[in-house]
Amino acid sequence: MNGRPPPVTRFAPSPNGPLHLGHALSAIVAHDLAQAGGGRFLLRIEDIDGPRSRPDLADEFRRDLEWLGLEWEEVPAQSTRLATYAAAAEALKECGLLYPCTCTRKEIEAAGASEGTDGLIYPGTCKRTGPDPARPAAWRLDTEKALAEVGPLTWEDDLAGTIPVDLGGLGDVVLVRKDLPASYHLAVTLDDAADGVTLVTRGADLFAPSHVHRTLQALFGLPVPRWHHHALLTDDSGQKLAKRRGSPALAERRQAGEDGRMLAEQLRLRHLRLGT
Repeated sequence: MNGRPPPVTRFAPSPNGPLHLGHALSAIVAHDLAQAGGGRFLLRIEDIDGPRSRPDLADEFRRDLEWLGLEWEEVPAQSTRLATYAAAAEALKECGLLYPCTCTRKEIEAAGASEGTDGLIYPGTCKRTGPDPARPAAWRLDTEKALAEVGPLTWEDDLAGTIPVDLGGLGDVVLVRKDLPASYHLAVTLDDAADGVTLVTRGADLFAPSHVHRTLQALFGLPVPRWHHHALLTDDSGQKLAKRRGSPALAERRQAGEDGRMLAEQLRLRHLRLGT
C-alpha cells in the first residue's frame, strides 16, 4: 500500500438500532482496505448511548458481519473506557480549553445560530455570559484557544488529498454531553488512538468532523492516522440510508435467507461505480 505499513481499520457501530446497507458498505470498505494492505480490521462497539445501547443488538451486528463474509478482531467496547474519556476531558478543562454550556437547541436557534458544515454553529452564548448554574451543562471545546495552542494543522484523506484544518464551519463543538460521558468527537479520537487505527474509514457525511478529530489528536499528542471518506449509499429519494428513516435492516434480510456474501459483492460493485 504505497510502501506504508499494513493498515489498521475499524468498523464502530452503535447498538441503538439495527445495521442497514449503509453500515454494510462502511464495514466492507474498512475490511477490504485492511485486507488489501495485509493489515487488520477491527470491530469496536460504541455503546455509551445510555439506555438506547442494547447488548442484543451488538450480538446481531456480529452475526450480520459474519453473514457478509467479513472477518475481524474485536476490541474493547466504549463502555469499558469511561475513565479514559473523563481523564481527557479533565486535562482539557485544566488547560482552559473547555467551557460549560447549558443552552438548549431551541435557545441556540433563537440566538440566530448560522448553519455550518455539520449542523448549527454554536454562537458562544455561555462563553460570553456564563452558563446557568441551575441547569445541567455540556462542555464545549473553545476552538479559538485550541487552534492557538496547536497552530496550523492538516490531515490526509485518501480521496481528497491534503486538507488544512478549518473549524470555522463547526464552531465550539461539544466534547462532553449533558447526558453522556463523552461526545462522538472525544470518544472516537481517543478510541482510534488506543486501538492503533491508522486508516479511519467512514462515510462522506463525517468529513467535516475530521477537522475536530485532527485538532484533538494534536492537543493530546496522539498518532495521526489517514482518512478515507467514501461516498454514501442513498435511497430512491436521494437521502442517505439511516436508522431513523427505517432503512431495511441487515438482520431482516439475513433472517429471510438472503445470501449475505452475494449482497456484499453487490455492494462492492456499487461502491466501484460510485468511484470511491
